[in-house]
Amino acid sequence: MLLEAKELNTYYGTSHALQDMSLTVAEGEIVALLGRNGMGKSTTLKTIMGLLKPRSGKVVFDGKDLTGLRPHKVARAGLGYVPEERRIFPNLTVLDNLMMGVKGGRIDSTDPEAWTIERIYAHFPFMKDRTNQKGALLSGGEQQMLTIGRTLMGNPKLLMVDEPTEGLSPVMVKEVRDVLAEISKSGISILLVEHNLKVAMSLADRIYLMGKAHIGFTGTIEDLNANPEMREKYLEV
Repeated sequence: MLLEAKELNTYYGTSHALQDMSLTVAEGEIVALLGRNGMGKSTTLKTIMGLLKPRSGKVVFDGKDLTGLRPHKVARAGLGYVPEERRIFPNLTVLDNLMMGVKGGRIDSTDPEAWTIERIYAHFPFMKDRTNQKGALLSGGEQQMLTIGRTLMGNPKLLMVDEPTEGLSPVMVKEVRDVLAEISKSGISILLVEHNLKVAMSLADRIYLMGKAHIGFTGTIEDLNANPEMREKYLEV
């Protein structure tokens, strides 16, 4: 198993934000983490990434215990994180934003599987045309794809993506969805938090449904379709 989050308990002050939270992601798999707002989905990603420290539990990635490590060490282990807020550098160019994602500031040109600027431009053609344009001048959807591209420049084995289609037009929603599908085909595993059920179900191999601070259901898309009461309970569908 590539990623194992085991019985994580995370707090915001005295608020118990994750309660014995456990999930797994296998190599090459897309796993969707779904649920209503405020259930702890983003907290789960932040805890795995090291942005929040769990009070108990473990995060094991590629056989290594990453629990409690600083985010930059988690990233170096092969985890990529695309935050909900995007957090591009608005005053830097598209190219400079992408280069900020390179670990150690250098691209391994000897690795044929490495994500290079050329490979990013092949997946995101608009970036090549706007390579010297500042990030602030991009649309919301373009900024979202720039954030994904920047994260890929770190050559992650697993990409955690938090609400990538939120606030985007239907056209951009489809583009972001298709980009994630392409990334998965390249061999990168994906842990996806997504409010758009149609997008999530078109991508995911497995899903987890979150209740308040805990997992309430896990299974395949077929399992969820066979349990409409679970959809109603955890997704209000």
